[in-house]
Amino acid sequence: MPHVLVSAAHKSSGKTTISIGLCAALKARNLHVQPFKKGPDYIDPMWLASASSHDCHNLDFFTQSHDEIKHVFDRYNSVAEISIIEGNKGLYDGLDLDGSNSNAALATMLDAPVILVLDARGMTRGVAPLILGYQAFDENINIAGVILNKLGGSRHESKLRNVIEHYTDVPVIGAIHNHPDMGIVERHLGLVPSNESEGAHQHIGNIRSHIETSVDLDKLIEIAGTAPASSSVQMEEVSTTTTQLRVAIARDAAFGFYYAGDLQAFRDAGAELVEFDTLNDAKLPDNIDGLFIGGGFPESNMQALGVNSSMRESIRLAIQNGLPTYAECGGMMYLSRSLEWNNSKSEMVGVIPADTKMHESPQGRGYVRIQEKPGFPWPASAHSGKPHQAHEFHYSSLDNFTETDDFQFAYDVKRGHGITGKHDGIVYKNMLACYAHQRHVESNPWVERFIAFIHQHKTS
Repeated sequence: MPHVLVSAAHKSSGKTTISIGLCAALKARNLHVQPFKKGPDYIDPMWLASASSHDCHNLDFFTQSHDEIKHVFDRYNSVAEISIIEGNKGLYDGLDLDGSNSNAALATMLDAPVILVLDARGMTRGVAPLILGYQAFDENINIAGVILNKLGGSRHESKLRNVIEHYTDVPVIGAIHNHPDMGIVERHLGLVPSNESEGAHQHIGNIRSHIETSVDLDKLIEIAGTAPASSSVQMEEVSTTTTQLRVAIARDAAFGFYYAGDLQAFRDAGAELVEFDTLNDAKLPDNIDGLFIGGGFPESNMQALGVNSSMRESIRLAIQNGLPTYAECGGMMYLSRSLEWNNSKSEMVGVIPADTKMHESPQGRGYVRIQEKPGFPWPASAHSGKPHQAHEFHYSSLDNFTETDDFQFAYDVKRGHGITGKHDGIVYKNMLACYAHQRHVESNPWVERFIAFIHQHKTS
């Protein structure tokens, strides 16, 4: 199906905002728009999903094989009318010298025409050699259109259009002036997620209106239509597994970092995900077999989390009584004794005998490799003996924790920081809590293993 990859010359060029606006504008034309996001990210996909009304799926070279990336893309692109793939960082940026994990590499793999977003502030004639250089650097990349962003006015737009038309063969399909109301507020982990923004839908509407008046959507659709059809189209798979388990999942302003593919894996494995609100609900849902608390921003909601003592006590008692539980990053912070930030401190659940403290700089950031330690509680898989590829991004540290017979570290950290720099994850009874964000992928089917662990507990 038609698709494009939206990238940029460098990060902070506005490609996320433009991708959100494109999804919303195309959806307003009654098109089934499927968003994708390159790399490990939760916040951008939340906005893209809100704008398109379809789950956004991540495509990541570090955690997925090439075949797996293609399968995920084909599975959801095949049922869409157009797909928008938002890149990360610049078009040719990546970890490897050869660019094997760059946006350009993803565009090549998926035969995706590239729409290059350029931050035009302060640029005039120099825009031409920039575009020409990006074309010449890799002739296999089809830079099919340019969107000029943050223009200073009509004269600035006219100059850049003339320069690009004279010196290059790349069409300008959009020219967006500097509109303050298009920006999304940022905080320490990036953009504020849409689940915390009260006016998210209105804000998406504002962005859409600017895109509709500034971008040639017909030309964009035409460019997307030049993408060759996949040779291995996979129709969307619908789970037919009978629901056997109920797993409570925290979904609210404090906790919202979940991969769409992971949640689908729960459903495929026969689990019903029962949402609850840590800020407003009095207790966990009834008749649950497991508990999942993902990442998010507990620090921004620490007073409300602390005030809701009945929910904290409900979770504490459930874990003490052996409820199989998995918590990541913000979820682990919530399960600690206390959370301290900006000279303020609030009580948390108190299962983990440690205190969480926020810092001004990241304590762990980037891709990680974690190796399961002996005694890891979940059932083994074919890949259990190998390090898992994951990622972390936390400004907090878990202080005053001491490993004991009851509280054991789950992982040795081969790359990254985790809790201590050498270890990550805490196992207590049937709880596993860690800083690492894992993805349910072929090399690390963590959801299947967690579900198997819940089944073991339930049948025993």
